[in-house]
Amino acid sequence: MKRFFLNIVFLILAINSVKSQTKTPDNLDKKWWKEAVVYQIYPRSFKDSNGDGIGDLKGIISKLDYLKSTGITAVWLNPIYESPNDDNGYDISNYREIMKDFGTMADFDLLLKEMHKRNIKLIMDLVVNHSSDENKWFQESRKSRTNKYRDYYYWWPAEKGTPPYRWSFFDVNSNAWKYDQQTNSYYLHYFSQKQPDLNWNNPKLREEIYSMMKFWLDKGIDGFRMDAFQFISKDPTFPELPKETTSNSQNMIKYYMHGAHLHEYIQEMNREVLSKYPNAMTVAEGAGDSAQEAMNFVDPARKELNIAYHFESVDVGKNILDYGLVKYKKMFEDYDTEFKDKGWLAIFLANHDQPRMVNKFGSDTPEFRELSSKMLSTFILTMRGTPFYYNGDELGMNNIKFDKIEDYNDVDTKNKYEHLKETGGDLKAFLEGQKQTSRENSRTPFQWNDTKNAGFTTGKPWLKVNPNYVSINEAAENKDPNSVLNYFRKLTKLRKENPVLVYGKFDLVDAENPDIFAYTRELNGEKLLIILNFTGKNTTLKSDLDLKKAELILSNYKEITQDFNLKPYESVIYKLK
Repeated sequence: MKRFFLNIVFLILAINSVKSQTKTPDNLDKKWWKEAVVYQIYPRSFKDSNGDGIGDLKGIISKLDYLKSTGITAVWLNPIYESPNDDNGYDISNYREIMKDFGTMADFDLLLKEMHKRNIKLIMDLVVNHSSDENKWFQESRKSRTNKYRDYYYWWPAEKGTPPYRWSFFDVNSNAWKYDQQTNSYYLHYFSQKQPDLNWNNPKLREEIYSMMKFWLDKGIDGFRMDAFQFISKDPTFPELPKETTSNSQNMIKYYMHGAHLHEYIQEMNREVLSKYPNAMTVAEGAGDSAQEAMNFVDPARKELNIAYHFESVDVGKNILDYGLVKYKKMFEDYDTEFKDKGWLAIFLANHDQPRMVNKFGSDTPEFRELSSKMLSTFILTMRGTPFYYNGDELGMNNIKFDKIEDYNDVDTKNKYEHLKETGGDLKAFLEGQKQTSRENSRTPFQWNDTKNAGFTTGKPWLKVNPNYVSINEAAENKDPNSVLNYFRKLTKLRKENPVLVYGKFDLVDAENPDIFAYTRELNGEKLLIILNFTGKNTTLKSDLDLKKAELILSNYKEITQDFNLKPYESVIYKLK
């Protein structure tokens, strides 16, 4: 009998040993932010509650039940801090107050409470490469060279001569040094001249920022998306740049990003703030131009941030097919290879700085808008990484395509237009190009229904509403079981119910196919096949995978032929047996 019980014990130990060597959903490195579906809200354009034509916090509160119904689990909110609004809130005059356009701190507190009541997390933008020139820090800084806030910014005394040339992102061919007569000095602004760059070399400035971060985290927010943080470390001697360089985004990124102390500052931020809030999500915008560089920000051993939000996935020019789908797939494969064992990525195709995803990655024609919108949503919700989804894309909203410069509000577009006007450039061609590429296309008001101004406001909207709101709107799509919106709901539900779509490994299928993006996701013996036709033509996938016993999980077409021949913009998800 004793030997019998010993054998039972040894058998149990052997079984547990085998189990310990097999990863299951229960012993994965599970985090809420890996499983989240993040929905980006551009507050100025989401919902207006008081008729002034500007979206606000009370407007968002009124639509929280809608957000809950879509299946999203977290909201990334674009800046709502006090701001003169030169760059739509990315020029902050007070980091601890709410912009009057959006409401009050009491409104924010209610928003946070109501979101958490619905199990929706809140992620805020952290904009600390620069402030507004109307920020108290800068107002004091410019008063005298001995002011205690002077070194919160970068100043260059005029008696030293003209500072070494630097480009400005928003002021085309304009020096990023702005002369200020009050102290006979120049200040640095990588972006608008109303956005002076903060001097992170000053430990007192860093302490102010860490204190501000704690202020919001103590309120109960769930994390930060870190805007333009890749530029915070600068060489204060500002050495001359090579003479052959010109003003373009590639050179700006090459010479502005990843200063010598960047990771040192982020690790300090982690020690002083983030380590004390271990459940907070931190998203690294612009995390380098390679998978290896991105990993440096999110490798757990480095104690920095936890999600890399890289721009290569949207830096494809005017559209995906001109860029090349094979090249695009290779980029994702390279990132996944780097991140397969540690670190974590964001997956996205659109945000407030990009045109609508259906225009850039699909087709907004009447024939294919809905199909390609659903296909792109399938991509975002089934790839390995945390999906970031931009408001309005769940309706298939598309570019407004303004004809006149007067219709634009964006500082970047207006500055480029004025530069072309002054230099005799082709203004007509510029405006035509902006119809496809301008970030203003994604900022038009959310289309709630077919009433005046799409139900966004009872007043005059701050930016024109897309005229197609009469047919593309939330109210109509909510009633239609086959709508883009209800397809999105199916996808969020599918992702929540299938850990393989969160934690499963990723493998490309038919990598050299120029029309189809196909891949498998696999976890603990469960394997899904996702096939996406990125073109408006019939095309075929080459694969040895057997579909005879495969189970069809979801498709954007009503009628499905279970084979590898795909219709235009078709997306299909199979469970392989």
